[in-house]
Amino acid sequence: MSEKVSNLKVAIIHDWLVTLGGAEKVLQAILKIYPHADIFTLVAKDDLLEQIGVNKERVTTSFIQRFPKATSKWRSYLPFFPLAIEQFDLSAYDLVLSSSFCVAKGVLTNSEQLHITYCHSPVRYAWDLHYQYLRESGLDKGLKGWLAKYLLHRLRNWDALTAPRVDHFISNSNYIGRRIKRVYGREATTIYPNVAVEDFELQESKGDFYFTCSRMVPYKKIDLIVEAFSQMPDKRLVVIGDGPDFDKIKAKAGENVDLLGFQSFEVLKDHMKRAKAFVFAADEDFGIVPVEAQASGTPVLAYGKGGSLETVKEGETGLFFAEQHATSIRECVLTFEKNQSQFVAKDIRLHAEKFSEDRFIQELKKFIDEKLANR
Repeated sequence: MSEKVSNLKVAIIHDWLVTLGGAEKVLQAILKIYPHADIFTLVAKDDLLEQIGVNKERVTTSFIQRFPKATSKWRSYLPFFPLAIEQFDLSAYDLVLSSSFCVAKGVLTNSEQLHITYCHSPVRYAWDLHYQYLRESGLDKGLKGWLAKYLLHRLRNWDALTAPRVDHFISNSNYIGRRIKRVYGREATTIYPNVAVEDFELQESKGDFYFTCSRMVPYKKIDLIVEAFSQMPDKRLVVIGDGPDFDKIKAKAGENVDLLGFQSFEVLKDHMKRAKAFVFAADEDFGIVPVEAQASGTPVLAYGKGGSLETVKEGETGLFFAEQHATSIRECVLTFEKNQSQFVAKDIRLHAEKFSEDRFIQELKKFIDEKLANR
């Protein structure tokens, strides 16, 4: 690169900017490194841009933005995603950073540009969650099912074929790094995403209840946690969150389970720091919420798979259960109660600080600067 790093023209590609999640918080941190970067995305909502502090004049959206109900029904336009992402003209940029969990990594670049992908995951519903996605969407049979399977087949082919367009992959966990290797045949460097640990307060004295929070969708497995505690009437569980599975989960809840629905961040944070332990049953790529719980000095009881194996230290900041099953969760809770004294809130908080935003920014900037220097 002939330009100095400070004069780089930077483009950031993000799949869509419609809801605030972990990927969008990563984008916010990237923008602290490159505050003058231009952003390209399939679809964007003005209120989300305002929420994450992005001037919409800096954002270029795809032709999908003009489709009916694009900002609420964007997933319906999945067949157009590959074509749409390839329409962005990035030829004026020196550095292209794609924050990709769907198609962002497939943008077109040239040999003079450096393209680095921060990969949250290869497209989940096209690869690892393919069959689960079809079942839960009611697309595992019939004519619509065959059409969905064909479209996902096409997406998988395109996704694999576009992997060489990326110069360097960064994974958000070693778990995803292995998935990148299997799906794309590429090595990835893990840089754990930023967690706002400073937003959570350490509390050493804990209450007499367990806690979980999540959007209530099938893969989060909140129903299993509720079922497990409903079988332990002497132990109280508090649940924060809403979503399409709320009524189904409520039907499983015993009198010892408090379903609070959606609550403000302040209410969530208060329960997080006072809870005896946080229970997490999802198989997540990384999993930000268990780190937030640890930032509060709260031990985590987690399903022993995925990113949790990298964010929770067994016997020090939490415990693992082996199966996504109510019995396995119940056994883990009973083991925790026998060994509760070994978990020290200050040590748990110290561990969580390893996932801070400052650490993320430093590691990401160092990685990018090294790749720029070696071109």
